[in-house]
Amino acid sequence: MPISAGISAPDFELPDDTNTIHKLSDYHGRNVILYFYPKDDTKGCTTEACNFRDDYSAYEEAGVVILGVSPDSVKSHDKFKAKYQLPFPLLADEGHAICDLYGVWGPKKFMGKEYEGVLRTTFLIDAQGMIKKVYENVRPADHSSELLSELNLA
Repeated sequence: MPISAGISAPDFELPDDTNTIHKLSDYHGRNVILYFYPKDDTKGCTTEACNFRDDYSAYEEAGVVILGVSPDSVKSHDKFKAKYQLPFPLLADEGHAICDLYGVWGPKKFMGKEYEGVLRTTFLIDAQGMIKKVYENVRPADHSSELLSELNLA
């Protein structure tokens, strides 16, 4: 179960698609959309990322940072980001330690098979580093629009 709204977002350090290290605390003073997704270049994850890409100018104008996190490798993120021209960092959590920290690694089911993986979840973090809202069971096609509305950017 994901950590709750109303608490300070746990800080972390992860490499992005260019192997540059990002710390959540680097973005103190700005609103952050921290979204966890299962796998690069899969249907739902691509839809979600491309919708953030398509709406990126609205987020950027408002000073909102978007950070995508999955257990994929730096190399996988680099290919995914280049293929879809994603303008925001994708962070590689290969050992899923940050997924665990945020409570978004858990049991899933696909075609009758149970396994452990990323539970598609987004954390809206305010400029003071507090978790303002948690979005669970995200619908990739509608998610960016939902966040734009929440941030009064739509």
